[in-house]
Amino acid sequence: MVFSSIIFLFRFLPITLFVYYIAPNRLKNAVLVVCSLFFYSWGEVKYFPIMIASILVDYIVSLVIEKNRGTKWICRLCMGISLFFNLGMLFFFKYTNFFVENINALTGAHLSGIQLTLPLGISFYTFQTLSYTIDVYRGKTVAERNIVNFAAFVTLFPQLIAGPIVKYTDVSRELRSRKMNLGQINDGIALFIFGLGKKVLIANNIGSLWDQVQELGFANISTPLAWLGILAYAFQIYFDFSGYSLMAIGMGKMLGFEFPQNFNYPYISKSMTEFWRRWHITLGSWFREYVYIPLGGNRVSKPRMYWNIFIVWAATGFWHGASWNFILWGLFFFVFLVIEKMGLLSHLEKSKVWSHIYVCFFLLLSWALFAITDFSQLGVFLQKLFSFSGGIDWIYYLRNYLITFVLAAFCSVPLVEKFYHQVKKVPVVHLLLLGVILIASVAYLVDATYNPFLYFRF
Repeated sequence: MVFSSIIFLFRFLPITLFVYYIAPNRLKNAVLVVCSLFFYSWGEVKYFPIMIASILVDYIVSLVIEKNRGTKWICRLCMGISLFFNLGMLFFFKYTNFFVENINALTGAHLSGIQLTLPLGISFYTFQTLSYTIDVYRGKTVAERNIVNFAAFVTLFPQLIAGPIVKYTDVSRELRSRKMNLGQINDGIALFIFGLGKKVLIANNIGSLWDQVQELGFANISTPLAWLGILAYAFQIYFDFSGYSLMAIGMGKMLGFEFPQNFNYPYISKSMTEFWRRWHITLGSWFREYVYIPLGGNRVSKPRMYWNIFIVWAATGFWHGASWNFILWGLFFFVFLVIEKMGLLSHLEKSKVWSHIYVCFFLLLSWALFAITDFSQLGVFLQKLFSFSGGIDWIYYLRNYLITFVLAAFCSVPLVEKFYHQVKKVPVVHLLLLGVILIASVAYLVDATYNPFLYFRF
């Protein structure tokens, strides 16, 4: 489904842009709504009613809140309805089987789970619409009275299924009136192509090494191959997710929207605190604004602050998947963030080299915890990382993937941005570079069968 959705996007995007550009300004949002719903329904037609319900519930609830500012119980009731609907829908589709399995394991019961596929992007668009209702409830924004404008916000197809998480306050002005020029469209096309290249040419290629390592069996690989494999996964998940985010931001620019940045070279971080300011920025911002600060943030006693951090990171891990390894992955970062707040951060700032080594080492361990859901296999893999034992030779795989590793390393540091700015100064070279990336990416998509989007499952 994911592979066919990406192929469909290439066929869908030019037609959508053509209709969108020729449509009068007053109809552009309507065109976006129709095209976005069509795009979403093509991938998950049976969940079309859920998307419509998501639009209607939060639209109506926000209007009722707006009209009853002076009646607290009505506002609270409406806010409760929005919370129940959005989180209830997310929990039903994403976490029902998780709780059923754990109840069965704890009690010996034989409850049956549900046989449903996870709606595409449900973790993203539920947070997006929920943030709107919360902002209306807080009085941070005025309720949108035009249902077409609101539907356009909810269903914007570029970032609908894998982010970045766009709040209503980020695009409210552009929903009402936006101007496009050729320079903005050109920038959007360039961002889209670079995002596609990051996803297809780097993430897909280097991700196949991690798949090979899993197929070989963790017990059979050598220690160097284990480290090589998890390094490949670290690059894969970064270029997979940041590549799609860049594609979404580029498509947004083509439509006249400025979506927020979602990644800022996270692998150059010198602390876990800095890493989470650079990785999945919109998710971190969402949890900070709608969970951490309402709990009291850092304006409370230290024990309470650490509890708040615990809640945020347990929820962050659980958001990523209905499995205990994701919860432990979130708590893994909770431990390091608390240790850094307790004084480690000041020591890390004194040594750039050692602080970067510290981050890289523990990030690789965190990605092992993230990637391997089976705890028995996770134990085998972690043991292999530190046993220094022999196994299937790693030299062969390093030789096969060396160029991809070098390219991934280069593109994960700001040096690539400096290189790009120099290239842009020569329009012919810039155009040639974009053409090469686009042709190579399309050729790969047409020829390859391996094209996973890791974050589509979240």
